[in-house]
Amino acid sequence: MTVTSAYTLRDAGADDLAALALLHARCFADSPWDRAALARLVAPQVLRARLVEVGRRSPLGFQLSLIVAGEAEILTLCVDPNLRRQGLGRVLLRDLYAEARAEAATRLVLEVAADNHPALRLYESEGFARIGRRPFYYRRGAEPAVDALILARDIEPLDSPGNRMEHHS
Repeated sequence: MTVTSAYTLRDAGADDLAALALLHARCFADSPWDRAALARLVAPQVLRARLVEVGRRSPLGFQLSLIVAGEAEILTLCVDPNLRRQGLGRVLLRDLYAEARAEAATRLVLEVAADNHPALRLYESEGFARIGRRPFYYRRGAEPAVDALILARDIEPLDSPGNRMEHHS
């Protein structure tokens, strides 16, 4: 399946939680967040839940993030496994960069499983660098636990040269 129609980004709400839980389970089968867990995360007004969709069908991807004290953190970012490598992860990241800039955040952090090579390639191509490691963080049933890599990247402020809008008279 490919994304051929124009997609939209929007805030996720309570009506989206069941679909987000299903998508999270498809992306993270070893440790899915169910509807109740997502509801607890989305309820606080400090957390940001954004989804990408075509029409009003099931979400193609979503991210949950927190922006506080000059730093943004991705709690989860997932894209439908059948739609990966089509730029939807980048769409969600760039949406978050814009929101983080608007909130005066100067850095974005996240953690990712050390064996999640597709996600690592995406994040590294977006300028993230490894700043830490949590040994044996992701537990996967009978399989050996996997380290979490902590990644970060700077976010240019709105008034930096690369983010200035040109004004023509």
